[in-house]
Amino acid sequence: MIRIGCAGWAIAARQAGLFGDGASTLARYATRFAVVEVNSTFHRAHRPGTFVRWAGAVPRTFRFSVKLPKTITHEARLVRTGPLLRAFANEIAGLRSKLGGVLVQLPPSLEFDARVAGAFFRNLRTVFEVPIACEPRHGSWFGARADALWQRFDIARVAADPPVPEGAGMPGEAGRWRYFRLHGSPRMYYSAYDDTRLEAFAQALVDSDRARRPAWCIFDNTAHSHAVEDAARLRDLLGAGR
Repeated sequence: MIRIGCAGWAIAARQAGLFGDGASTLARYATRFAVVEVNSTFHRAHRPGTFVRWAGAVPRTFRFSVKLPKTITHEARLVRTGPLLRAFANEIAGLRSKLGGVLVQLPPSLEFDARVAGAFFRNLRTVFEVPIACEPRHGSWFGARADALWQRFDIARVAADPPVPEGAGMPGEAGRWRYFRLHGSPRMYYSAYDDTRLEAFAQALVDSDRARRPAWCIFDNTAHSHAVEDAARLRDLLGAGR
C-alpha cells in the first residue's frame, strides 16, 4: 500500500552502496525502490520506444508515475488539450501495466475555473484509467468547489512540502491513492530532511495505510542528490518492503 521513491533515478557516486547491480542506472535504482516519478516528460517528448525500454528494465511489481507535459499544464493552461492528452497517452503506452499513475502539476499563477477544470479533467479521465494526482499551486484550488471536482473525477490532490499555498501540506480526500511530493525544506529542491521530519512523513504514510488508502511518497529534493538518501531512510523507517 506504500511506495517510496524519487523524482528521477539518478544515483550519486556516494550512494552507490545503497543499490544492487543492474544493467542500467534505472535497473540499479529498482533494486532499492519500487516506484519512480518521471519528470522529464514535463519538459520534452520521448520516443515511444523509450518507455518500452524503461518498462523492460525494472521488475514486474515496479511502477512509474509520469508527469504531464508543460505544453498541457503551463502553455495551454488546461484549455482545449484533448489532442495533446491523447498524444501523450500514446507516447507513454509502452509502460503498459507498469504505469502506476499520472501527475498533473499546475502553474502557481493558474486560478481555479470550474468550467475549464471540469472540461480538462473530464478529458483526462477519458484518456487515463490509472490513478491521477494533481498538485495545484494557487490558493483558489483549496476550497469546496475544487474538492467537488476532485471527487467527481476521482483525482487525488497532492500533499506537498513545503506546504505552499496554505492547505497544500495535507492530501485531498478524493482519489484512489494519496500522493506526497517532498521538494525539500526550507530550500526547495536543495535541502535534505532531518529524521524528525522523516518520522512525521512516515506516520502520515502509516495513517494512510491503516485507512486502506495506497500512498506514494516522492522525494523531489534532487538538486544536491538528497532525494535518494532521504527516500532510503524513510523506507527503512517503514520497513524494507516499501
